Amino acid sequence: MPITKLTNPIVALSGGVDSAVAALLLKQQGHQVEAIHMSNWEDEDGYCSAAEDLQFAKQFCEQNDIVMHQINLEETYKNEVFTKFIDLLKKGYTPNPDIGCNTYIKFGELKNYSKKLGGGCLVTGHYANIIEQNNRIELHLAEDQNKDQTYFLHDLCQDQLQNVFFPLNNIDKNEVRNIANKHVLPMANRKDSTGICFIGERPFNDFLLKYIKKKPGYIIDIKGNIIGEHIGLPFYTIGQRQGLHIGGVKGAVEKPWYVAEKNHESNELVVVQGTDHPRLYQSNLIAKDMNWINGIDESLNSVQARIRHRQELQACTFQIQSDSRVYVNFNSPQRAVTPGQYIVLYDGSRCLGGGTIDFHS
Repeated sequence: MPITKLTNPIVALSGGVDSAVAALLLKQQGHQVEAIHMSNWEDEDGYCSAAEDLQFAKQFCEQNDIVMHQINLEETYKNEVFTKFIDLLKKGYTPNPDIGCNTYIKFGELKNYSKKLGGGCLVTGHYANIIEQNNRIELHLAEDQNKDQTYFLHDLCQDQLQNVFFPLNNIDKNEVRNIANKHVLPMANRKDSTGICFIGERPFNDFLLKYIKKKPGYIIDIKGNIIGEHIGLPFYTIGQRQGLHIGGVKGAVEKPWYVAEKNHESNELVVVQGTDHPRLYQSNLIAKDMNWINGIDESLNSVQARIRHRQELQACTFQIQSDSRVYVNFNSPQRAVTPGQYIVLYDGSRCLGGGTIDFHS
């Protein structure tokens, strides 16, 4: 598999299989590869895999004769990602810190550090593709649509995408695993990380209770009937089913309940029954803090979008309200449109950018 000649590539090595295979592919192409492993969270109670990640990264580098540098970005991560994550939760949003981690940490501080080490190109194990056209850098979907990570990279700017390479852009996850097993990499059969890195495998609410106080209130149905109590609106998200603890409700059918709305004025959680209840669907939304990777293209109107990672692209139209704010109307109603999450726009395979879902209109 041919890889473009790169100048002094430095691989962001996480300890997982994707970044390891990315580094291996470069070595096979004759590149002199170095690696950086970053720490961004102190593993205080064993739920975070940071310590294990470091050991796997070290083993891989020793096995493949790669110089590995280490950088501690815990303070930056706390200030730029984690604190903002908690603040947004308190304000009623459901944020995704992985986007902030890419913007401020991996393609911010980590990339800057790689330059100080003499790196001419930052290489990562992301499933995405970069194409340079008309003196501009475009972000495109990876060949493996199921693993594509452009959703998490939509907030990057031209400077951050400059001198970046994604070796996994045209191979799928099964092939990555096969390559790792063929070369007996220590992380070959390590499972993919999921969820938020600093929470790990523990229950989400158990972690949040360390940082957000409970503020109990009523759970009500769409008629206003009180059917339960919640511990605080930040602990719930739109479309959530688990953790509502709603028992048998008099007069209600035997169907699961889902969060449809968070009313912050009354501190009430509005729930509905059935995964396809109409109140769980919205046809439009407003997004703020838009990032346009290649600038606003006013010739575009009909595009595609996704409001969560791995969602199939959805046809929609958009209207620009300002440089940083858009109104989006979907051809088909979307389930669980969640303030604080991100909408990412596409023109075919090209990722146009995205923004934070503010509220549906």
